Amino acid sequence: MSLLLHHPFIFTNTSPLHTYKTPSLTLSHTSKPSTAKWAAKCTAAAVSSPDISKEDGVLVGEDKGRVDVVDYDWTEEWYPLYLAKNLPDDAPLGLTVFDKQVVLYRDGNGELQCYEDRCPHRLAKLSEGQIVDGRLECLYHGWQFEGEGKCVKIPQLPADAKIPRSACTKTYEVKDSQGVIWIWMSHKTPPNPSKIPWFENFARPGFVDISTIHELPYDHSILLENLMDPAHVPISHDRTDWSAKREDAQALAFKVTERTDRGFAGWWGREAEKSTPNFLRFEAPCNLQNNREIVDKDGVTNYFSGLFLCRPTGQGKSMLIVRFGSTKRSPLAKLFPEWYFHQNAGKVFEQDMGFLSSQNEILMKEKVPTKQLYINLRSSDTWVAEYRKWMDKVGHGMPYHFGHSTISMPVEPAVVEHAPAGFVASIAASSPAKGGIDTKYAPNPANRYFRHVVHCKECRSVVKAFETWKNGLSAVAAISVTFAILLNGRQWKALFLLATALCTGGAYMCSTVVAMNTTNFIRTHRRL
Repeated sequence: MSLLLHHPFIFTNTSPLHTYKTPSLTLSHTSKPSTAKWAAKCTAAAVSSPDISKEDGVLVGEDKGRVDVVDYDWTEEWYPLYLAKNLPDDAPLGLTVFDKQVVLYRDGNGELQCYEDRCPHRLAKLSEGQIVDGRLECLYHGWQFEGEGKCVKIPQLPADAKIPRSACTKTYEVKDSQGVIWIWMSHKTPPNPSKIPWFENFARPGFVDISTIHELPYDHSILLENLMDPAHVPISHDRTDWSAKREDAQALAFKVTERTDRGFAGWWGREAEKSTPNFLRFEAPCNLQNNREIVDKDGVTNYFSGLFLCRPTGQGKSMLIVRFGSTKRSPLAKLFPEWYFHQNAGKVFEQDMGFLSSQNEILMKEKVPTKQLYINLRSSDTWVAEYRKWMDKVGHGMPYHFGHSTISMPVEPAVVEHAPAGFVASIAASSPAKGGIDTKYAPNPANRYFRHVVHCKECRSVVKAFETWKNGLSAVAAISVTFAILLNGRQWKALFLLATALCTGGAYMCSTVVAMNTTNFIRTHRRL
């Protein structure tokens, strides 16, 4: 995904200027890997005789000693729940954090409210409900809730009966910060506002960003690995809008300048250029940013950021908020509508989806730490190794984790829902009802429509508008060709045939735009 930091439509390349931070290191320790007696020996095809000293210089090093474990509780964190601009105005939205299901909505005063996604009556999903006079109504029996989860209406109660105190729902604290809605998951520890991330570049004057949201069918840790892996970009995203070329694949240089209990940071760049102008920071629980500063010919510093806010949504599932922005955009970028960049981001995710889904399956099947499965190179995988080593320190405080030297498998069984629910179902219900098989509306996490379009107001409106125009132009084309056949005058025939051609071309263009927003990318292999 660091591919988009160099996107020609978004950013302008000039000579870089950067300053290295003074390293402040807190080293984590992991045990030396053991090799199974039955493991088959192998050597790289390019090496005739193994050279241990050379291999040690190529691979990411192992820190000798025990793993440093720190206090960590996954619930005592703020998780990125949704983009505020995409929250529906008149419907509840069902979301998950790990295995916790919540429902989010705006009440009659426009205030954010978030509850456990189940009615205390008979456990029906509140996200299947509706908003009535600013209250959240369960559509099973009509119970209504407001404010701090208080039940204010039960239609089946006698007129003089009081609503039971137990008829309330559990609430979660949510905050809107810099256009992102964050949720605090703990019910034992009061919310800590100081833990809400603040991204300095996004508060700078003149900073403009493009924000999008995607559901993805693999674990959040695998997603974060992919996002902090610049080495895969030239290969996996070859010729994606001219910004990546497989012949540019090369050794990279990494400098870790900070390790803490909450993450790590450092600089990276191409080894051949002898510079590391890009700054990456990962911070708990699952926030990643990639920044760069470029000084133009007038001496003005321009700031560029790629921000990735990840939320675990269950075993083998995640949701990602992507925000790319800068204080200076390429003039060419202004010629393209925002939905174009959204569909391009969808294409980038689809290019990696097969790899990452299979990686997820193998991790779940093998049930061993990643150091027994990965071959991490210093010149490409430094950030991946840092992330998995950080997981060693805090994984004990998560529902499950895959660390570099440690692992804890999920205790709770994965929940598989076979029908779309609530707001997602209502969006998909236009054609056919409740989603269907073999259509772009099928509730499939590998389907671009359900991964992105249902969560994006702009792309939904674009798809709806262009489908309407396509149908209208197709109807006009049919009428025009009918008149061209029936009329005798050559001038009239020519006129209606021209109108038919124009309308058919317009309908085709509209169909193309709809397909760009709803159809998955199909990889074509290109050999040099």
